[in-house]
Amino acid sequence: MVLDKTVNWARRKSPWILHYNSGSCNACDIEILAALTPRYDVERLGVLLKAVPRHADVLVCTGPVTEQSAKRIKRIYEQMAEPKFVVAVGTCACSGGVFQGCYCVKGGIDAVVPVSAYIPGCSVRPEAVIDGVVKLVTSLKK
Repeated sequence: MVLDKTVNWARRKSPWILHYNSGSCNACDIEILAALTPRYDVERLGVLLKAVPRHADVLVCTGPVTEQSAKRIKRIYEQMAEPKFVVAVGTCACSGGVFQGCYCVKGGIDAVVPVSAYIPGCSVRPEAVIDGVVKLVTSLKK
């Protein structure tokens, strides 16, 4: 019980994120990277960008799911430790966006893995990305 509370507290105080682009136009990627710069300083919230799925708590995805990226997203999701969360950033990641209906697009990220939070917009602002991750982390309190 005490160990669970301690682990949950640590997850709320320092979410480590892994960024994955599944084929977007790169506008949302630039905004996510802008959110990680010293101007917005998300490290004060404990948010760190990790390159290894086994170290990450939150998978931040941009772009629609294409035929090529579906297996990769699923493999990355399975490599993450429990509990794991997925954030769909941008209209393309939420629903397929302007790429919906293309022959190689399956849809949004939720077509492959369960999504915990959606951040709509084209392209999203860094403040929206920060707000979405913070709301996801604060939902762990419940």
